[in-house]
Amino acid sequence: MTHDDQLSAVLANARVIFFDFDGPVCDVFAGLPAHEVAKQLTALLSSQDAAAGAKAAETDDPIEVLRIAHEANADLGQEVEQALTAAEVEAVAVAGPPTPGAVEALRAAHASGRAVAVVSNNSAECVQRFVELHGLGDYVAKIVGRPTGQPHLMKPNPFPLITAAERMHMDVTNCTLIGDSLTDIQAAHAAGTTVIGYANKPHKADLFAEAQADAITDDMQSIADALTTA
Repeated sequence: MTHDDQLSAVLANARVIFFDFDGPVCDVFAGLPAHEVAKQLTALLSSQDAAAGAKAAETDDPIEVLRIAHEANADLGQEVEQALTAAEVEAVAVAGPPTPGAVEALRAAHASGRAVAVVSNNSAECVQRFVELHGLGDYVAKIVGRPTGQPHLMKPNPFPLITAAERMHMDVTNCTLIGDSLTDIQAAHAAGTTVIGYANKPHKADLFAEAQADAITDDMQSIADALTTA
């Protein structure tokens, strides 16, 4: 399913590569399931705001629970966010190895003279922990996690990508994002970066094509290969 020519073209023009974290680098909740974390956060939320708790009970996405908590009340949002960050740090410790091909892709980006930033709606703390655990520090120049206390600035908002480009001293249009969700594609379009859709589930390829991702692949190794031959 990889259109190698598109992949190569997108990567050839990118001087900085942004990797989304959950999916392209790590299956964050592989060991500590997302629905368990969402349930814990929802219980915390329900104990203080029944209506927000009821709304949160309808999702099994911890990030969505965080958004709901913040909408209800800023202080409550902060409390849920601290609990989520702690859960994410715990989760990446038991998440197992990086996504197949991810280390090769990071290494190939580094070897090709491109800088890498991880840009995530997960906490910077959990990304940092995973990077340290798996010895990836040499390949990752910057980590931009979710903006604390401001979930409205998470992807699909372009804010994290613009922030990452600024920290890398690079024009955002010279960057490309590798992401596995629609919010990644939307954030990239809004920021003016190119975007590679990592379709790690079969239905995503059509979704990303429809959303006009610049390239689509179902294998992180193909990104490593394209960078090596670029």
